Amino acid sequence: MCKLAGSVIAYFTSAKFLLYLGHALSTWGDRMWHFAVSVFLVELYGNSLLLTAVYGLVVAGSVLLLGALIGDWVDKNSRLKVAQTSLVVQNSSVILCGVILMIIFLFKTQLLTLYHGWLLTLCYILVITIANIANLASTATAITIQRDWIVVVAGEDRSKLADMNATIRRIDQLTNILAPMAVGQIMTFGSPMIGCGFISGWNLMSMCVEYLLLWKVYQKTPTLAHKSAKVEASELKQLNVKKESDMKPAEGVQLIIEKDVAGFEPQQEKEVGCAARIAEPFITFRDGWVAYYNQPVFLAGMGLAFLYMTVLGFDCITTGYAYTQGLSGSVLSLLMGASAVTGIMGTVAFTWLRRKCGLIRTGLISGVAQLACLILCVVSVFMPGSPMDLTVSPFADISARLFENEPLPTIASPEPEMIFATGMPNLLNGSIAPANSDPEMSPEPVPLISVSLLFAGVIAARVGLWSFDLTVTQLLQENVIESERGIINGVQNSMNYLLDLLHFIMVILAPNPEAFGLLVLISVSFVAMGHIMYFRFAQKSLGKQLFVCHTPDPKAAPDSSPPGNTSTV
Repeated sequence: MCKLAGSVIAYFTSAKFLLYLGHALSTWGDRMWHFAVSVFLVELYGNSLLLTAVYGLVVAGSVLLLGALIGDWVDKNSRLKVAQTSLVVQNSSVILCGVILMIIFLFKTQLLTLYHGWLLTLCYILVITIANIANLASTATAITIQRDWIVVVAGEDRSKLADMNATIRRIDQLTNILAPMAVGQIMTFGSPMIGCGFISGWNLMSMCVEYLLLWKVYQKTPTLAHKSAKVEASELKQLNVKKESDMKPAEGVQLIIEKDVAGFEPQQEKEVGCAARIAEPFITFRDGWVAYYNQPVFLAGMGLAFLYMTVLGFDCITTGYAYTQGLSGSVLSLLMGASAVTGIMGTVAFTWLRRKCGLIRTGLISGVAQLACLILCVVSVFMPGSPMDLTVSPFADISARLFENEPLPTIASPEPEMIFATGMPNLLNGSIAPANSDPEMSPEPVPLISVSLLFAGVIAARVGLWSFDLTVTQLLQENVIESERGIINGVQNSMNYLLDLLHFIMVILAPNPEAFGLLVLISVSFVAMGHIMYFRFAQKSLGKQLFVCHTPDPKAAPDSSPPGNTSTV
């Protein structure tokens, strides 16, 4: 009994558990803020999505342009300094945003009259700017903790690294559902101002606790204090078993060494010209993308990025389409809960498949599973109830409102909840049904076969999606050298945001429900292209052994595998 109690205490005081706890606190605050800030911006701008759209565009564009620079900053500074700085900047920005939003909610009427409303506009710009800084700091935190610290804490044990990655994703899945629910209840039964105050208070408390947890993890893991500036060949994890592909890591080492040697020369010069300082961020941006392209796992990273070019997820676009098809908010919340469950199942499947089949084959199997589930989404486009009609121009409503001076639909009724529940489908199609219309005169309900198949495919596909995401994440962790983890993962984040931005542009070009079926087909095509890229990567890495049964990882089970086995991934 004492031994059991001792093992429990040892686990709860271990660096691994403290890292989980800090990530849970950080993710909980992030998810609350990301959910609430969109609601706040809609509430402030008179039930318009303009500010929310601007905020999303600014966030995506900033990470796209600055991802490599953030990663380079992570690489060039000590781990503790990076983690603590990004933590303080992120939480301080959220706290400041919360205070400004509270002031706006309290004095919005007065701000509208000052300087013809320009002061209120300045407040909006300030909120979006500070919120964007918070998101950039959050990106830095994610890179340093999830892509670097976790690798060092796991050590050389790949199985432990896989388990830690899976646990991190499970925490993400749970907080994705629970955190918005919690802050949503506070805002519903309280007010948006109370929600702002709660989030600011939470981030202040969380910042102090996370700061302490980071320091404890740093103390318990002495190797975190040693960040190699030089590149050693032993740091590269060998992916390939083919002799001809063994040259790629060596080439990468040679390139990095040359870059490091070149990087030390300017340090000897005390004075740097103004032009060189101005050009430095652009050079870093270029070098980051070139280094990303030269990585042996480049195709795997591109495959993951292509999965962001999709409307087949639980974002505002798919949710809006579901409303047009007659699904209620309560049904959607249940579907989101089911998607979280299947996402957690994907993390369990990842750890099991990696042990049985190896890391690279796990990504291949996960991709096949995801595509098989997405066939249901393709079928749903042609089933009864699907609004797909390519004869309807997606620009009809936009051109009518812009050039024929038709007013935009507004919600002006003393019963907004009733309008939201009964009129939202018609609102999204470009018209508003009267709130007090006779039920007998209303059109027949839309068959739910199509939308049911769509969401069944989306929910089931998340098992393969999250297993594939974890596979590529671990491939980047194992095969990117320590001195370049930050910049490579920063560029990977930029690629993800680029494809995510393209998917929003795709929706802007075809916003009507009649074109959603076409968006589904395009999304499945991009997912298929992403997995084809990964298949090419797997084929180059494993060659003829790609479809050969795999033995356990020698680092996880040294006694059960022959010493000459190199097919560990």
